[in-house]
Amino acid sequence: MANIQTRTTEDNRVMHTARIRIKGYPQQTATFSRLTDAKQWAQKTEAKIREGIHFSQAEAKRHTFADMVERYIKTVLTNKSAKIQYQYAQQLRKWCSFLGDLTLDKITPALIAEQRENLATEITPRSTLRSPASVNRYLAALSSVFSIAIKEWQWIDENPVKKISKLRENMGRERFLSAEEIDRLLQACKESYNKNLYLVVVLSLSTGARRMEIWGLRWADIDLNAGKAILRETKNKQTRVIPIQSYALELMREKSKVRRIDTDLVFPGTVDPQKPFDFRKSWESVLRKTAIKDFRWHDLRHSAGSYLAMNGASVREIAEILGHKTLQMAMRYSHLSEGHSASVVKSMNEKMFEKY
Repeated sequence: MANIQTRTTEDNRVMHTARIRIKGYPQQTATFSRLTDAKQWAQKTEAKIREGIHFSQAEAKRHTFADMVERYIKTVLTNKSAKIQYQYAQQLRKWCSFLGDLTLDKITPALIAEQRENLATEITPRSTLRSPASVNRYLAALSSVFSIAIKEWQWIDENPVKKISKLRENMGRERFLSAEEIDRLLQACKESYNKNLYLVVVLSLSTGARRMEIWGLRWADIDLNAGKAILRETKNKQTRVIPIQSYALELMREKSKVRRIDTDLVFPGTVDPQKPFDFRKSWESVLRKTAIKDFRWHDLRHSAGSYLAMNGASVREIAEILGHKTLQMAMRYSHLSEGHSASVVKSMNEKMFEKY
């Protein structure tokens, strides 16, 4: 409970000292020249103590933003993949250049929003403006740190990043291969000096799996009888199953007849068979030979999504096959399935009104 004591100082000033005593918590005191201020402080502080907020504010005043980031890097980030460790450490140290010396109680949503704009207008080492998607990844890294500081360290009581808006991102590239380009690409892959390139490209086009998901396939995760593979090292950190069907399955069955005994990888590296082979050099050679312009490996995935849509797959089915966490990313292919949607509506109408 709170009580207020009033006393007169030696220089005849009237001072009001508020004391709060709550069982299980240390006593809190503060002195004010106005009785109203003392009462307001006592009321607010007591409420915050009972809600478990007051002492996190005290912790927030004791730790700087840099303290929080360094602890996160040393104790939390080490449990992430090497790629995430590198990206997050780089992004968080960038935030430290803006906010590092400030104590956590000074970090407000308005301050983060201001630095978000600085990130968005900054020229990157590639001499381009940082993209909205990149800025949003910086915000995601920062939000992760604040979440840990709330849940595990109790240094703060709320995440200021959650109170600001992300930047609007472009839907992304929609580049996919035409039927003629697929023919040219596959023919060039067949003729490549790299005998595995053809199979890797076929798998990418037929499954829509990401580059490293295909390059890192292991025989132990492939069921040739059922025609499927388990992907364990995915971007979203969620194991998922992809179908391997038709022509791709035929090629995989042929490939399975000749396996290396020193590794379980389907496409092992030349120097280190425990690491996936890097197909970039042979891939770039094929693109030069075919003169296919403005095309990247990741666009094989877009091509798979596009052809799924054009062959009647729903947005939900595309999202499931490609491993999207939300339907939003799969919506980029929705315009390609308009013909299928029209045929479905036509069929429904014919059935519904067949008696009329």
